[in-house]
Amino acid sequence: MPATPTAPAFSLRHALFPLIAILLWSGNVMVSRLSAHTIDPYAITFWRLVLAVTLMSLFVPAAAWRNRAAILPQLPKLAFLGLLAMALFQCLSYAAAKTTTATNMSIMTALVPLLTMLLSVALLGETPTAGMACGGVLSFAGLVWLITAGHPAALLAGGVHTGDLLMLVAALAYALYGVLLRRWHVGLPSWQSTYFQAIAALLFMLLPLSRLPLAEALPNRASLPLIAYAGSLASVVLPYFWMQGVKHLGPNRCSMFMNLLPVFTAALAVSVFGEQLHAYHLLGGVTALAGVMLAQTWRAPLAWRRMQARSTIDTNAG
Repeated sequence: MPATPTAPAFSLRHALFPLIAILLWSGNVMVSRLSAHTIDPYAITFWRLVLAVTLMSLFVPAAAWRNRAAILPQLPKLAFLGLLAMALFQCLSYAAAKTTTATNMSIMTALVPLLTMLLSVALLGETPTAGMACGGVLSFAGLVWLITAGHPAALLAGGVHTGDLLMLVAALAYALYGVLLRRWHVGLPSWQSTYFQAIAALLFMLLPLSRLPLAEALPNRASLPLIAYAGSLASVVLPYFWMQGVKHLGPNRCSMFMNLLPVFTAALAVSVFGEQLHAYHLLGGVTALAGVMLAQTWRAPLAWRRMQARSTIDTNAG
Protein backbone atom coordinates (compact mmCIF):
# COMPACT_ATOMS: atom_id res chain seq x y z
CA MET A 1 0.00 0.00 0.00
CA PRO A 2 1.27 3.51 -0.76
CA ALA A 3 2.32 5.54 2.22
CA THR A 4 -0.23 8.04 3.50
CA PRO A 5 1.04 11.59 2.85
CA THR A 6 1.78 13.47 6.04
CA ALA A 7 1.55 17.17 6.75
CA PRO A 8 4.85 19.09 6.82
CA ALA A 9 6.44 19.24 10.26
CA PHE A 10 5.62 22.31 12.31
CA SER A 11 8.44 24.60 13.41
CA LEU A 12 8.43 28.01 15.05
CA ARG A 13 10.85 29.31 12.43
CA HIS A 14 8.51 28.37 9.60
CA ALA A 15 5.56 29.80 11.54
CA LEU A 16 7.09 33.22 11.00
CA PHE A 17 6.09 33.05 7.32
CA PRO A 18 2.29 33.09 7.79
CA LEU A 19 2.67 35.29 10.88
CA ILE A 20 4.44 38.02 8.88
CA ALA A 21 1.89 37.59 6.08
CA ILE A 22 -0.99 38.20 8.51
CA LEU A 23 0.79 41.25 9.96
CA LEU A 24 1.09 42.66 6.44
CA TRP A 25 -2.57 41.82 5.80
CA SER A 26 -3.51 43.75 8.94
CA GLY A 27 -1.58 46.70 7.58
CA ASN A 28 -3.51 46.40 4.35
CA VAL A 29 -6.80 46.69 6.27
CA MET A 30 -5.43 49.94 7.69
CA VAL A 31 -4.64 51.09 4.16
CA SER A 32 -8.22 50.34 3.16
CA ARG A 33 -9.52 52.51 5.99
CA LEU A 34 -7.09 55.33 5.19
CA SER A 35 -8.09 55.21 1.53
CA ALA A 36 -11.82 55.51 2.29
CA HIS A 37 -11.87 59.28 1.92
CA THR A 38 -8.64 59.70 -0.05
CA ILE A 39 -9.05 57.81 -3.33
CA ASP A 40 -11.84 56.02 -5.18
CA PRO A 41 -11.99 52.20 -4.63
CA TYR A 42 -11.67 51.57 -8.37
CA ALA A 43 -8.66 53.85 -8.62
CA ILE A 44 -6.64 52.39 -5.74
CA THR A 45 -7.42 48.84 -6.93
CA PHE A 46 -6.18 49.72 -10.42
CA TRP A 47 -2.99 51.51 -9.35
CA ARG A 48 -2.02 48.89 -6.80
CA LEU A 49 -2.27 46.32 -9.60
CA VAL A 50 -0.14 48.50 -11.87
CA LEU A 51 2.58 48.57 -9.21
CA ALA A 52 2.27 44.86 -8.38
CA VAL A 53 2.49 43.80 -12.04
CA THR A 54 5.45 46.13 -12.58
CA LEU A 55 7.35 44.64 -9.62
CA MET A 56 6.59 41.04 -10.59
CA SER A 57 7.63 41.83 -14.16
CA LEU A 58 11.18 42.14 -12.84
CA PHE A 59 11.47 38.41 -12.13
CA VAL A 60 8.48 36.42 -13.46
CA PRO A 61 8.34 36.82 -17.29
CA ALA A 62 11.51 34.86 -18.17
CA ALA A 63 10.35 31.72 -16.37
CA ALA A 64 6.78 32.28 -17.60
CA TRP A 65 7.96 32.40 -21.21
CA ARG A 66 9.73 29.08 -20.80
CA ASN A 67 6.54 27.66 -19.31
CA ARG A 68 4.19 29.25 -21.90
CA ALA A 69 2.93 25.91 -23.21
CA ALA A 70 1.49 25.13 -19.78
CA ILE A 71 0.27 28.69 -19.12
CA LEU A 72 -1.72 29.35 -22.30
CA PRO A 73 -4.48 26.74 -21.72
CA GLN A 74 -4.95 28.07 -18.17
CA LEU A 75 -5.38 31.75 -19.07
CA PRO A 76 -9.24 31.77 -18.94
CA LYS A 77 -9.17 30.22 -15.48
CA LEU A 78 -6.43 32.57 -14.31
CA ALA A 79 -8.44 35.52 -15.60
CA PHE A 80 -11.51 34.53 -13.58
CA LEU A 81 -9.42 33.87 -10.48
CA GLY A 82 -7.84 37.30 -10.86
CA LEU A 83 -11.27 38.88 -11.20
CA LEU A 84 -12.41 37.30 -7.93
CA ALA A 85 -9.37 37.82 -5.70
CA MET A 86 -7.56 40.85 -7.07
CA ALA A 87 -10.36 42.93 -8.56
CA LEU A 88 -13.68 42.09 -6.89
CA PHE A 89 -12.36 41.32 -3.39
CA GLN A 90 -10.15 44.41 -3.31
CA CYS A 91 -12.77 46.79 -4.73
CA LEU A 92 -15.40 45.60 -2.28
CA SER A 93 -12.93 45.89 0.60
CA TYR A 94 -12.07 49.49 -0.27
CA ALA A 95 -15.75 50.35 -0.70
CA ALA A 96 -16.63 48.67 2.61
CA ALA A 97 -14.01 50.73 4.43
CA LYS A 98 -16.12 53.84 3.90
CA THR A 99 -18.87 52.67 6.25
CA THR A 100 -17.43 50.05 8.60
CA THR A 101 -14.52 49.70 10.98
CA ALA A 102 -11.15 48.04 10.45
CA THR A 103 -11.98 45.59 13.24
CA ASN A 104 -15.21 44.50 11.55
CA MET A 105 -13.42 44.16 8.20
CA SER A 106 -10.76 41.89 9.66
CA ILE A 107 -13.32 39.64 11.40
CA MET A 108 -15.25 39.26 8.13
CA THR A 109 -12.03 38.37 6.33
CA ALA A 110 -11.12 35.83 9.00
CA LEU A 111 -14.33 33.97 8.09
CA VAL A 112 -12.85 33.05 4.69
CA PRO A 113 -11.57 29.58 5.79
CA LEU A 114 -15.03 28.65 7.08
CA LEU A 115 -16.77 30.00 3.98
CA THR A 116 -14.30 28.09 1.82
CA MET A 117 -15.13 24.83 3.60
CA LEU A 118 -18.87 25.44 3.21
CA LEU A 119 -18.54 26.25 -0.50
CA SER A 120 -16.38 23.13 -0.94
CA VAL A 121 -19.31 21.01 0.18
CA ALA A 122 -21.58 22.61 -2.43
CA LEU A 123 -19.12 22.87 -5.33
CA LEU A 124 -16.60 20.08 -4.74
CA GLY A 125 -18.91 17.53 -3.13
CA GLU A 126 -16.77 17.31 -0.01
CA THR A 127 -18.24 15.56 3.00
CA PRO A 128 -19.72 18.04 5.48
CA THR A 129 -18.31 17.71 8.99
CA ALA A 130 -19.78 18.25 12.41
CA GLY A 131 -17.33 21.13 12.83
CA MET A 132 -18.66 22.85 9.70
CA ALA A 133 -22.26 22.57 10.89
CA CYS A 134 -21.69 23.68 14.47
CA GLY A 135 -18.98 26.16 13.57
CA GLY A 136 -21.12 27.68 10.84
CA VAL A 137 -24.00 28.28 13.24
CA LEU A 138 -21.65 29.69 15.88
CA SER A 139 -19.89 32.00 13.44
CA PHE A 140 -23.20 33.22 12.01
CA ALA A 141 -24.45 34.06 15.50
CA GLY A 142 -21.24 35.91 16.28
CA LEU A 143 -21.37 37.76 12.98
CA VAL A 144 -24.95 38.90 13.55
CA TRP A 145 -24.02 40.11 17.04
CA LEU A 146 -21.00 41.96 15.64
CA ILE A 147 -22.59 43.78 12.71
CA THR A 148 -25.67 44.77 14.73
CA ALA A 149 -23.51 46.11 17.60
CA GLY A 150 -25.11 43.66 20.00
CA HIS A 151 -28.70 44.35 18.89
CA PRO A 152 -29.78 41.52 16.54
CA ALA A 153 -33.22 43.09 16.13
CA ALA A 154 -31.51 45.79 14.07
CA LEU A 155 -31.41 43.31 11.18
CA LEU A 156 -35.19 43.53 10.90
CA ALA A 157 -35.04 47.32 11.04
CA GLY A 158 -32.42 47.49 8.28
CA GLY A 159 -29.86 49.02 10.58
CA VAL A 160 -26.79 47.12 9.38
CA HIS A 161 -23.92 49.12 7.90
CA THR A 162 -23.56 48.75 4.13
CA GLY A 163 -19.84 48.25 4.64
CA ASP A 164 -20.38 45.11 6.70
CA LEU A 165 -22.49 43.56 3.95
CA LEU A 166 -19.96 44.56 1.27
CA MET A 167 -17.17 43.00 3.31
CA LEU A 168 -19.17 39.78 3.71
CA VAL A 169 -19.65 39.61 -0.08
CA ALA A 170 -15.91 40.25 -0.47
CA ALA A 171 -15.15 37.34 1.87
CA LEU A 172 -17.49 35.10 -0.14
CA ALA A 173 -15.69 36.10 -3.36
CA TYR A 174 -12.34 35.21 -1.81
CA ALA A 175 -13.70 31.92 -0.50
CA LEU A 176 -14.95 31.05 -3.99
CA TYR A 177 -11.48 31.89 -5.27
CA GLY A 178 -9.98 29.35 -2.85
CA VAL A 179 -12.45 26.66 -3.88
CA LEU A 180 -11.82 27.19 -7.59
CA LEU A 181 -8.06 27.06 -7.05
CA ARG A 182 -8.53 23.57 -5.63
CA ARG A 183 -11.05 22.48 -8.25
CA TRP A 184 -9.14 23.65 -11.31
CA HIS A 185 -5.60 22.61 -10.32
CA VAL A 186 -3.96 25.02 -12.73
CA GLY A 187 -0.64 23.39 -11.89
CA LEU A 188 1.55 26.46 -12.37
CA PRO A 189 4.30 27.82 -10.11
CA SER A 190 2.77 30.20 -7.58
CA TRP A 191 4.48 33.34 -8.85
CA GLN A 192 3.43 32.68 -12.43
CA SER A 193 -0.15 32.04 -11.39
CA THR A 194 -0.22 35.22 -9.27
CA TYR A 195 1.36 37.28 -12.05
CA PHE A 196 -1.20 36.39 -14.71
CA GLN A 197 -4.07 36.76 -12.28
CA ALA A 198 -2.83 40.27 -11.52
CA ILE A 199 -2.56 41.14 -15.20
CA ALA A 200 -6.11 39.90 -15.80
CA ALA A 201 -7.42 41.88 -12.81
CA LEU A 202 -5.64 44.97 -14.10
CA LEU A 203 -7.37 44.61 -17.47
CA PHE A 204 -10.75 44.12 -15.78
CA MET A 205 -10.23 47.33 -13.81
CA LEU A 206 -9.67 49.42 -16.94
CA LEU A 207 -13.41 49.73 -17.65
CA PRO A 208 -14.56 50.99 -14.22
CA LEU A 209 -11.52 53.28 -14.01
CA SER A 210 -12.33 54.81 -17.40
CA ARG A 211 -15.75 55.85 -16.10
CA LEU A 212 -14.27 57.97 -13.32
CA PRO A 213 -13.55 61.70 -13.75
CA LEU A 214 -9.85 62.24 -14.44
CA ALA A 215 -9.28 63.90 -11.07
CA GLU A 216 -10.65 60.82 -9.26
CA ALA A 217 -8.90 58.29 -11.48
CA LEU A 218 -5.39 59.62 -10.89
CA PRO A 219 -3.45 59.17 -7.64
CA ASN A 220 -2.91 62.19 -5.43
CA ARG A 221 -0.22 63.01 -2.89
CA ALA A 222 -2.20 61.51 0.00
CA SER A 223 -2.92 58.25 -1.82
CA LEU A 224 0.59 57.52 -3.15
CA PRO A 225 1.89 55.94 0.11
CA LEU A 226 -1.27 53.83 0.31
CA ILE A 227 -0.81 52.60 -3.25
CA ALA A 228 2.86 51.90 -2.52
CA TYR A 229 1.99 49.69 0.45
CA ALA A 230 -0.91 47.93 -1.26
CA GLY A 231 0.99 47.34 -4.51
CA SER A 232 4.27 46.16 -3.01
CA LEU A 233 3.99 44.83 0.53
CA ALA A 234 0.39 43.60 0.31
CA SER A 235 0.46 42.37 -3.30
CA VAL A 236 4.00 40.99 -3.68
CA VAL A 237 5.74 40.53 -0.32
CA LEU A 238 2.65 39.19 1.50
CA PRO A 239 1.94 36.45 -1.09
CA TYR A 240 5.61 35.40 -0.93
CA PHE A 241 5.50 34.85 2.83
CA TRP A 242 2.12 33.12 2.61
CA MET A 243 3.31 30.78 -0.14
CA GLN A 244 6.40 29.94 1.91
CA GLY A 245 4.15 29.21 4.89
CA VAL A 246 1.97 26.87 2.83
CA LYS A 247 5.10 25.18 1.47
CA HIS A 248 6.61 24.51 4.91
CA LEU A 249 3.52 24.10 7.10
CA GLY A 250 0.72 23.07 4.73
CA PRO A 251 -2.48 24.99 3.84
CA ASN A 252 -4.51 23.79 6.84
CA ARG A 253 -2.02 25.03 9.42
CA CYS A 254 -1.59 28.31 7.55
CA SER A 255 -5.33 28.93 7.48
CA MET A 256 -5.31 28.83 11.28
CA PHE A 257 -3.19 31.99 11.29
CA MET A 258 -6.04 33.95 9.73
CA ASN A 259 -7.70 33.87 13.14
CA LEU A 260 -4.98 36.29 14.27
CA LEU A 261 -5.99 38.88 11.66
CA PRO A 262 -8.68 40.53 13.83
CA VAL A 263 -6.30 40.60 16.82
CA PHE A 264 -3.52 42.39 14.94
CA THR A 265 -5.96 44.65 13.12
CA ALA A 266 -7.81 45.64 16.27
CA ALA A 267 -4.51 46.57 17.92
CA LEU A 268 -3.59 48.76 14.94
CA ALA A 269 -7.08 50.24 14.69
CA VAL A 270 -7.05 51.31 18.33
CA SER A 271 -3.57 52.84 18.08
CA VAL A 272 -3.85 54.41 14.61
CA PHE A 273 -7.52 55.39 14.27
CA GLY A 274 -8.51 55.52 17.89
CA GLU A 275 -11.25 52.97 17.25
CA GLN A 276 -12.88 51.84 20.46
CA LEU A 277 -13.35 48.17 21.24
CA HIS A 278 -16.77 47.51 22.73
CA ALA A 279 -18.19 44.45 24.42
CA TYR A 280 -20.07 43.49 21.25
CA HIS A 281 -16.76 43.46 19.32
CA LEU A 282 -15.28 41.02 21.81
CA LEU A 283 -18.35 38.80 22.17
CA GLY A 284 -19.27 38.77 18.48
CA GLY A 285 -15.70 38.49 17.23
CA VAL A 286 -14.64 35.76 19.64
CA THR A 287 -17.82 33.78 18.89
CA ALA A 288 -17.33 34.08 15.12
CA LEU A 289 -13.67 33.05 15.35
CA ALA A 290 -14.53 30.18 17.72
CA GLY A 291 -16.83 28.88 15.00
CA VAL A 292 -14.01 29.06 12.46
CA MET A 293 -11.66 27.18 14.80
CA LEU A 294 -14.34 24.55 15.46
CA ALA A 295 -14.83 23.99 11.73
CA GLN A 296 -11.07 23.70 11.20
CA THR A 297 -10.43 21.21 13.99
CA TRP A 298 -13.58 19.05 14.35
CA ARG A 299 -13.35 16.93 11.21
CA ALA A 300 -15.78 14.12 12.10
CA PRO A 301 -18.36 13.58 9.31
CA LEU A 302 -21.92 14.51 10.14
CA ALA A 303 -23.92 11.66 11.67
CA TRP A 304 -26.37 11.47 8.75
CA ARG A 305 -23.48 11.15 6.31
CA ARG A 306 -22.00 8.31 8.33
CA MET A 307 -25.39 6.58 8.37
CA GLN A 308 -25.77 7.13 4.63
CA ALA A 309 -22.33 5.64 3.96
CA ARG A 310 -23.05 2.65 6.22
CA SER A 311 -26.37 2.07 4.43
CA THR A 312 -24.63 2.11 1.07
CA ILE A 313 -22.07 -0.44 2.25
CA ASP A 314 -24.79 -2.73 3.64
CA THR A 315 -26.75 -2.47 0.37
CA ASN A 316 -23.69 -3.34 -1.73
CA ALA A 317 -22.83 -6.21 0.59
CA GLY A 318 -26.36 -7.58 0.25
